[in-house]
Amino acid sequence: MKYYCIGASGLQNARLSFPCGSQWPREHTVARRKSSARAQAGTSPSVVSARRGGNLRFCHTVTSALPGRCALRALNLSPPLPSAVMLWTANQFIRKLSTSTAYYQNKLKLALIGQSLFGQEVYTSLRKQGHKVVGVFTVPDKDGKADPLAMVAEKDGTPVFKFPRWRVKGKPIPEVVEAYMEVGAELNVMPFCSQFIPMSVIDHPTHGSIIYHPSLLPRHRGASAINWTLIHGDKAAGFSIFWADDGLDTGPILLQKECSVEPNDTVDSLYNRFLFPEGIKAMVEAVQLIADGKAHRIPQPEEGASYEGIQKKSNSKVIMAQPAEAIHNWIRGHDKVPGAWTVIGGQTVTLYGSSMLTGAVPAGQPLEIEGASQPGLITNKGLVLYGSDGKTVLVKNLQFEDGKMIPAGKYFSSGESASLELTEEEKRMAEEIRVIWKGILSNVPAIEDTTDFFKSGAASMDVVRLVEEIKQKCAGVQLQTEDVYMATTFQDFVQMFVRRLRGEDQEEELVISYATKDVNNMTVKMPYQCFINGRFEDAENGKTYDTVNPTDGSVICKVSYASVADVDKAVMAAKEAFETGPWGKMNPRDRGRLLYKLADLMEEHQEELATIETVDSGAVYTLALKTHVGMSIQTFRYFAGWCDKIQGMTIPINQARPNHNLTFTKREPLGVCAIIIPWNYPLMMLAWKSAACLAAGNTLVLKPAQVTPLTALKFAELTVKAGIPKGVINIVPGSGGLVGQRMSDHPDIRKLGFTGSTPIGKQIMKSCALSNLKKVSLELGGKSPLIIFSDCDVDKAVRMGMSSVFFNKGENCIAAGRLFVEESIHDEYITRVVEEIRKMKIGDPLDRSTDHGPQNHKAHLEKLLEYCEVGKKEGATLVYGGCQVVRPGFFMTPTVFTDVEDHMFIAKEESFGPVMVVSKFKDGDVDGVLSRANDTEFGLASGVFTRDINKAMYVSERLEAGTVFINTYNKTDVASPFGGFKQSGFGKDLGEEALHEYLRTKTVTVEY
Repeated sequence: MKYYCIGASGLQNARLSFPCGSQWPREHTVARRKSSARAQAGTSPSVVSARRGGNLRFCHTVTSALPGRCALRALNLSPPLPSAVMLWTANQFIRKLSTSTAYYQNKLKLALIGQSLFGQEVYTSLRKQGHKVVGVFTVPDKDGKADPLAMVAEKDGTPVFKFPRWRVKGKPIPEVVEAYMEVGAELNVMPFCSQFIPMSVIDHPTHGSIIYHPSLLPRHRGASAINWTLIHGDKAAGFSIFWADDGLDTGPILLQKECSVEPNDTVDSLYNRFLFPEGIKAMVEAVQLIADGKAHRIPQPEEGASYEGIQKKSNSKVIMAQPAEAIHNWIRGHDKVPGAWTVIGGQTVTLYGSSMLTGAVPAGQPLEIEGASQPGLITNKGLVLYGSDGKTVLVKNLQFEDGKMIPAGKYFSSGESASLELTEEEKRMAEEIRVIWKGILSNVPAIEDTTDFFKSGAASMDVVRLVEEIKQKCAGVQLQTEDVYMATTFQDFVQMFVRRLRGEDQEEELVISYATKDVNNMTVKMPYQCFINGRFEDAENGKTYDTVNPTDGSVICKVSYASVADVDKAVMAAKEAFETGPWGKMNPRDRGRLLYKLADLMEEHQEELATIETVDSGAVYTLALKTHVGMSIQTFRYFAGWCDKIQGMTIPINQARPNHNLTFTKREPLGVCAIIIPWNYPLMMLAWKSAACLAAGNTLVLKPAQVTPLTALKFAELTVKAGIPKGVINIVPGSGGLVGQRMSDHPDIRKLGFTGSTPIGKQIMKSCALSNLKKVSLELGGKSPLIIFSDCDVDKAVRMGMSSVFFNKGENCIAAGRLFVEESIHDEYITRVVEEIRKMKIGDPLDRSTDHGPQNHKAHLEKLLEYCEVGKKEGATLVYGGCQVVRPGFFMTPTVFTDVEDHMFIAKEESFGPVMVVSKFKDGDVDGVLSRANDTEFGLASGVFTRDINKAMYVSERLEAGTVFINTYNKTDVASPFGGFKQSGFGKDLGEEALHEYLRTKTVTVEY
């Protein structure tokens, strides 16, 4: 990264090394200044869109009445306040930058002094806003290549000056200064500059000069600000735009913006995510504020000020005798430049890709490391380092003195793999790659097999260009920037490329970190990380959360807490798998074969899956085995059979005489689908949606419920064993507000299937419409009526009525939310129900004799108890239960309310728990009870018990629900479509209709 600045007058000279990579000279002579300016900024090898905003701290007055433009309240800065108070006051004003749509009246003549992609983007953005760039002052060409800022300015016809220096022996060069004066700039904009600029230039324009600095000044003054932000473990990062003065980053502040620092951020990730994109917008905003006369100058307080020296290779050695977090911060604070290093086996080894290791340390081979309190471990996940506090750090990649980089987990691997013999087609592609290399390394006469990409002058932004050009040229081969660092010579790069092309590097054993638990007479092994692109990995931000066993409230394990970045990564993997991977090209029958194999593996592991489901959700084990897991297996087998039976039709149309026409339709997959499932049937809900989605040929990103993620992650492990190609299925556990919302908003997702509450369903539908009008299917809340007539089989009605309410602890989307019992049998019915409840065994869900297990989680139990209190206060009669069972865990007694009137809360709202809500109706009043049953905004399911078939059919035709049960309840089948009416949602799960939710119809007309 490049983020250092300028000084002008020459006093005490010092030799300092700038962390600027191979693009710029390693050493510059700089001066400690009394009358010099320093322009400081950052640059990055690639442009990455900002993934999250930050708090913008304005140090100026802004008012505006222009349409579509945000306005800030004016700061009352008269009389003048102490500088610290002024800065604090200004920092309280927060707003998002928006320069793309604003209309600005005042424009300035600008001189841009600097270089890099950052400078290029600032230049382009300022011109788009109507400012006139009268001159660009940048560095000379290097190895025949112009700086990115110079390239775009020359293309636009903007005057470009490429001075190697602005002064000699501390004095300004007259002809250089004169050339600058002639452009007539009203403001100097210095987004990134590595040269010394005289104060006569800094102060010359009417408005002076503004500089970008990548820290929240006055903290981290100096050239390695981003490095030190991470090294010190700061929780917040950001940038400042300040007015140049004769001090070292001490000028008055114009504005600041901050963001949070994630646990595993590196210099690159922090820069790409925030400092680069938001910095560009802020530079444009700052210029306009100056043009409008609204930019204040807030003096920097000295309180909290710090200055750190430039980080270079010689002073970036890792001190191992310190806590693990300090080691991690040191490594990531130097990643990628200049690179933190240690000594292993007498050789300097640079460490990249550091993260705090959570969970158990994987098994590995010891590795002696200089200065470490104990040997490191080479594991299949990477190099594990131990801090002085006993905690551990995981390092992903190692780079040796000769520049060769390898995955840390392969440190002890035996020599190079045998060289591949290329086919004629592969040789042709190798020559195309040679042309790409030559285009980047234009200073190299010819690309030989031994040509080293980096030793030939390539910089980090050239790595990005190489990867993207090859992706564009060779569709279907996915490369990462790390691949270039690990194969630096042309010959090695081609070998790596061909192995990737052949898929030979995809056969590595799946690496899984398990949480294990000895339970139910077995040891269950539970993955707990995100599953993205065929691999289990920690969330990018390193965050985790506890998943809890509802039987006793204990923590089962920590699970990765996915971020927006993880969702984006998962969607990208799914998109690539659909567009260029084998899944999209696969014969439908072969796709079905893989789904059959997956179902077989689920059956092979059904007891383990059922045990995990019980431990994580509280489902009674026998029910989990038969329904949660059993129906999931049936669902995958059912849809596996559909894979080669998805077909269109031919349609006769009017002929274009004398020619003929043929019109036919095709049923095509949609692409990337998102699936969000609830916590009541974790595996079964996954199967209901995923099986149809995959059978149709789509790829998917699935978010399990935050409180029940474990069976979904175990399922992900089985998909790899079944041979499902990587990227086809991705599992991202986390919160609905973060992960679910990003899925709803993501522009590359074409369909979202959701099961959950009606309010959240409405929000999802709105987000899907506003983002890219993605297709939606929603299975939402219910208040399913069950009508029990006096002519029914009472024994069966009691048994089925209890099942309709208490099945799966009442955590059942189609549970009978309200029972209507004909008056003549009402009292008998209630008496018999209570008698049966008293026989139910409440307890450990793993006990085979248990009838009723714990509610899913504590918050839900508390909601149910509150629901019962409301029922009592409104006048309903509590016949049985309504309280928590006195024992560890989240157990509730099955509950019965009678005398429930239509206006009551419990008559209208779903409990989603073991609460039977009973109302009586007059004998023979069929139409009256139908009217009451339909008086709800929900319409998921319903039921009727009667021996009169005519009455049964009459009622079933008039019940407004997606499913009607007659003399049974909860009888669903994989071949029968399932879904609701009204505010219970739309779209179907299961049956042939479920396939339609994941397909689109294309009409083709041929004339011949």
